[in-house]
Amino acid sequence: MQLIKLSATDSTNAYLKHLMQESNIADFTVVSTKSQTHGRGQMGTKWISEPGKNLTFSVLKRYEEMSVINQFRINICVSLAIFSALEQLNVPDLKIKWPNDIMSGRFKIGGVLIENVLSGRFIHTSVIGIGLNVNQFNFLNLPKVSSLKLLLGTNFDLDELLFSIVNQLKVFLVHAEEEEFKTMFANYEDQLFRKDKPSTFQNTNGELFMGFIKGVSPSGKLVLLLEDSVMREFDLKEVSLMY
Repeated sequence: MQLIKLSATDSTNAYLKHLMQESNIADFTVVSTKSQTHGRGQMGTKWISEPGKNLTFSVLKRYEEMSVINQFRINICVSLAIFSALEQLNVPDLKIKWPNDIMSGRFKIGGVLIENVLSGRFIHTSVIGIGLNVNQFNFLNLPKVSSLKLLLGTNFDLDELLFSIVNQLKVFLVHAEEEEFKTMFANYEDQLFRKDKPSTFQNTNGELFMGFIKGVSPSGKLVLLLEDSVMREFDLKEVSLMY
């Protein structure tokens, strides 16, 4: 594993993508920074992190034959890898909020942004951006956010935690291109936040409705059980979970 440490950068994903254009860097090259000035999450949301307190890093992953139609497998592998690393620390009530936010109880502690480089109908490379709240203690007016320090009452060595997560990424991403993926898929669905619980959702028109999370489709859409026993699939732009 090649590790590039930066004091500050606008985005580790952007830095890694620029590095890819400059040279032929190795699989699982990691770019980590103490301060990320323009970190992004899903749907263009900002990822705000206190400098030097948390993990903000990106990992390069290359594939041999990763079909675009199976791209959600990458989300599954990355989510389960982070989940596994944190499970070893005994983080309480770990869950994965679709598609790949990491939760402890009702609190978000981590997020993922995956950007894929395509070659025809195949994914050539993924740039996997990960933000994890580790030693930050104050989140101002963000009531649904927490950190490992707040949850477990101790400071963590950021490098040790980084290596642990990257090692788990190596373990799980090996399976992304396998023809048989049912076990990984089932493991991901088992850990979904609020699965099989009555939950409130909001659609693109701002309307609220009730439903039960039942799982995800092979393409990564959220499968909800609605009123009158109707099953419906939603993509990330179509629905938000209110909690």
